[in-house]
Amino acid sequence: MDPDNLAGLKQWLLDSDTRDFAAVVIRHGHIALEVERGNSAKTDSRRVASVSKAICAAVLAIASEQSRLGLTPGKMKFDDPAFRFIPWAQPLSDPRKEKITVKQLLNHTSGICPEATGAPNDGTWEYILGHSGDERTAKLAFDPGTACGYSTHALAHAALVCETVTGKPYDQFAIEALFKPIGVEHWWFQYYEGGDPFRGGSGRHPSHGLGMPARDLARIAYCMLRGGRWKARQVIPKWFADETGAPTHDVKTPEMRWKLNPQIFSHGWELPARLTGEGGRSGAGIPADARAKPGSGGQYIAFVPSLDLVITRQTGSSGDWQFEEYLRRACAAVK
Repeated sequence: MDPDNLAGLKQWLLDSDTRDFAAVVIRHGHIALEVERGNSAKTDSRRVASVSKAICAAVLAIASEQSRLGLTPGKMKFDDPAFRFIPWAQPLSDPRKEKITVKQLLNHTSGICPEATGAPNDGTWEYILGHSGDERTAKLAFDPGTACGYSTHALAHAALVCETVTGKPYDQFAIEALFKPIGVEHWWFQYYEGGDPFRGGSGRHPSHGLGMPARDLARIAYCMLRGGRWKARQVIPKWFADETGAPTHDVKTPEMRWKLNPQIFSHGWELPARLTGEGGRSGAGIPADARAKPGSGGQYIAFVPSLDLVITRQTGSSGDWQFEEYLRRACAAVK
């Protein structure tokens, strides 16, 4: 990578905001740049916000592949009805939920409580599943597959799908099937209260949300960059890594909250080159094969197969950081 451009990228990262952060750039499997201010790139497992959506999608793909091989109690494909695997949600708060596919949970076309509704992203499982009396979680915002509404709640549902298919809590399966095989060392999971609210359950239960250091995020992105392989082992299914390179739906109307091009959304990951300027976010100068997932507060994970490039950033904070500019500058530093 170009030393001058890397130096410029480092300074840009330091100047982007005054808060603590850690950022990592990987080229050809080696750390080309690591920038830390307050956060350790190796050990600080701070909240990564919506980056956890991309990780959840990868974990769910592993569950699907294992189910195909007969290694799990249940069998699941991404085109299957999602609520078949969420018995907690019965009786359904909206009969249209029966038509939602697993894939639609991941690409924001399910209609489940889009962030545009203003409903809080976190709450009890009863609230998430639409049984708390809040109409925003009880009723779909649109018929499944007909529009695009960015939804954190949908990914929480995906974690429950994973649990039913594998017979293990989402956090346990993610650790065993993804984190440990690729050497992730530090993490924590977000839990919602409620257990199984419709069978007298109580206590805490894992959602898809998590915290992780920048280096460990880079391990996940590097595994995706390699088509899901880690050394000699196929950890994430290759079909999943391949399919994240294109939209997984045919919705054309803008995303409800930020009015983004809906064609940026794939299986939990996004296609930043397809951004068309809405909300100040543009895909100009970003390779077409780039996949990324931004998270509130500047969290970021991205990989670019054509450049053999991985970048991550973890802040654990909230606020507004530039996402695509980080990726653009990292790509420009490649000789």
